[in-house]
Amino acid sequence: MKAADLDTAAPTGILTTMPARFNHTIIASRDAAEMAAFYRDLLEAEEAPSWGPFLNLQIADGVLLQFAAPPIDFPPQHYAYLVDDDHFERAYAAIVDRGQEHWADPQRTRPGETNSEHGGRGVYLLDPSGHYLELITRPYL
Repeated sequence: MKAADLDTAAPTGILTTMPARFNHTIIASRDAAEMAAFYRDLLEAEEAPSWGPFLNLQIADGVLLQFAAPPIDFPPQHYAYLVDDDHFERAYAAIVDRGQEHWADPQRTRPGETNSEHGGRGVYLLDPSGHYLELITRPYL
């Protein structure tokens, strides 16, 4: 038994388990304020307290998105967000209204389209720092 397996609120020696849950991620940004505003609007995220170099937003299940501008070049990452159908409609309308490039596929061969994969809808786009975003209405599994 490891110390990490013990619940400090439980009587001594009682083994407890907690499933792993996603808590936060740092999203490398060329401009943290621009990125936070972009994600806040697209994901309808809540502002969260910020500290140090981080501008923070909170999405469903308490997941924290932390935006920071590192002093180095960084490769693009892929972030996929599961949204409901109504949210997808609002987000897609905003993408189209602002004339933002988007694709139905990750290879970017179907510009200006959405897809109907996995029993839902999906779209791919780039954020202001060049990361690949995917909005989907149904999980893959």
